[in-house]
Amino acid sequence: MTRLKICGLRDADNALVAANAGADFLGFVFVEGVRRQLSVDEAVRIIAEYRDSHGPGGPKLVSLFADQSANFINETTRRCGVDLVQLCGNESPAFWDAIEADIIRQVKVREDPGDESTVDNVRRKVEEAVSAGHMVTLDKYHPDSLGGTGLSFDWTIAEEVSREFDLLLAGGLTPENVAIGIQTVHPWGVDVSSGVETDGAKDPLKIVAFADAVRKISN
Repeated sequence: MTRLKICGLRDADNALVAANAGADFLGFVFVEGVRRQLSVDEAVRIIAEYRDSHGPGGPKLVSLFADQSANFINETTRRCGVDLVQLCGNESPAFWDAIEADIIRQVKVREDPGDESTVDNVRRKVEEAVSAGHMVTLDKYHPDSLGGTGLSFDWTIAEEVSREFDLLLAGGLTPENVAIGIQTVHPWGVDVSSGVETDGAKDPLKIVAFADAVRKISN
C-alpha cells in the first residue's frame, strides 16, 4: 500500500479529515515566510484539538522547517509533540545529527535540459540521506520556493531513483493525476499539499478524493 502524507495543514478539522481518509502522515509547516506557516502556539493548539477529536493512534505528525536553528526545531518539535521533522532547506548531514527526531529529508529535483547527470545528482542526495537512516521526499526545485509550489517535475527521474530507494513523491500531485504518478514512479509514498486545496485552503472533498485515488491504485 502506498503511504500518504497530507501536508500544509492549518486547522484541526482538515487534519481529522485527512486522518479519517487514511493518511499515514500529517504535515505542519514552520518554514519562515511561506503562506502555510504556523506559529508554534497555533500548531500546539491545532494539534491538541486534533488529538482531542481523533484520540490515540493515527497518522504520524510531521513538522517542516527550512534553514532554521536546531534549537528552534527541537524545541518546536517537543512543544508540539510531533513524530518527525522534515528538513526542506540546505541543512548539511552534520546538522541532521543535531535533530532530536526522525527526519524526512526533502530533495529538490533540479531539471536542467540536456543534463544527463540529473538522475545521478538526485540519486546521490537520496543515498546520502537514506544511508544516514532518514526518509526522503522528492519535490520540484524552484529558485523562489522551498516547496509546495504545486508544480511537478519529470517523473522518470523519480522512477529511476525509486528502483533503488524508498521515497515519497511530491510536487504537482492531484486527485486526478496521483494514480499516474504511482504507476510511473512506484514510490513508497506520495506527499500532497497544493493538490488538495481550493483557493489556497485545504479542501476536505479533495483530501478524501486524493486518498481514495491512492488507495484504489495501490490495492
